[in-house]
Amino acid sequence: MESKTKVVWLKRLWKLALKIAVFFMFASVLSVILFRWVPIPVTPLMLLRLIDQVEEGKDLRLVKDWEPLENIAPSLQLAVVVCEDQEFLIHTGFNLEAIQKAFHSNSKGRKLRGASTISQQTAKNVFLWHGRNYIRKGLEAYFTLLIETFWPKERIMEVYLNVIELGDGIYGAQAASIHYFGKDASKLSREEAARLAVILPSPRRYKASRPGPYVTQRTSWTLNQMRMWGNKLDYNSRTIPGEKELNITD
Repeated sequence: MESKTKVVWLKRLWKLALKIAVFFMFASVLSVILFRWVPIPVTPLMLLRLIDQVEEGKDLRLVKDWEPLENIAPSLQLAVVVCEDQEFLIHTGFNLEAIQKAFHSNSKGRKLRGASTISQQTAKNVFLWHGRNYIRKGLEAYFTLLIETFWPKERIMEVYLNVIELGDGIYGAQAASIHYFGKDASKLSREEAARLAVILPSPRRYKASRPGPYVTQRTSWTLNQMRMWGNKLDYNSRTIPGEKELNITD
């Protein structure tokens, strides 16, 4: 009798798990399709940063201003590709070569090296929390496949440049441009765009308006790379001009 009861409960749990999985897949696909056209109102990271501000006794600060891609300087679009993901235009969400190199480097106990593409970063920033556990990385891969399936590269870049953290409480290209340079994102110079791209890995540590030695050095490298790319990102291109590897270390 007891064994039959266990079997019944296992069947019920299995059915419940299946229903939850189906609901999650349906809701996630629907949300990705919706955000193909609708601006992202808020991200999990934005909310987590607000909680941190409350716990630290700071004034609440969340500055963002959504802008369509055509209102964001082409130089900034190119700069983030040069700095963050030089195979953005040709991969389908993942850079396997970079993942292998990161795994090899990290397994040797060196400084942790990331391998996330712009698509992965966008999936993480829009739909997930920050962290390094396997569950989150698995969900990140799932959402990356979804946005690469339903969004064109231009939309991925537009969302990325509108939700990315670029300072303490500063999100997106427009808010960062106003904060650091007092101008709209459409009017950024090449050097200003390069500085913003350079601080992306540590936006609360580095300042685009007051660059130190590291930001200055990497900005120079980024500008050289941008020239090799023709100073403009061609979304119809399937080639990668110039070098692939970032040779500057912090």
